[in-house]
Amino acid sequence: MSLVVRNLQRAVPLRRARLREKVQAVRRALGVQRFDLGVVCVDNRKIQQINRIYRDKNTPTDVLSFPFYEVTVTHGLCHLLGFTHSTEAEWQKMYQKEKQVLEELSRHTGTRLQPLSRDLF
Repeated sequence: MSLVVRNLQRAVPLRRARLREKVQAVRRALGVQRFDLGVVCVDNRKIQQINRIYRDKNTPTDVLSFPFYEVTVTHGLCHLLGFTHSTEAEWQKMYQKEKQVLEELSRHTGTRLQPLSRDLF
């Protein structure tokens, strides 16, 4: 299945191709190649922000993992419905719609889902 590797940090030099090869090797070794995987590398400030939002822990951490589908489906469907986030005004509309949908989903699932576009602007 697919593997997406994004490097959004500059603190540590990183070669995405080599990271991709290593992640694929780990997937083969664990026998978990039958699902999509996204790896996003961020700096301490960003991971601390994400950790605070999703885990109520205001500290950097080494790894956070999330089921890929819970938040990304909502984001993708909003795009399919015509929402964008190219400008702050567009982002505000999309963010509010994502937030509304995810709050309702959270009530049903007992989770604390947040829009992917949070803090984009």
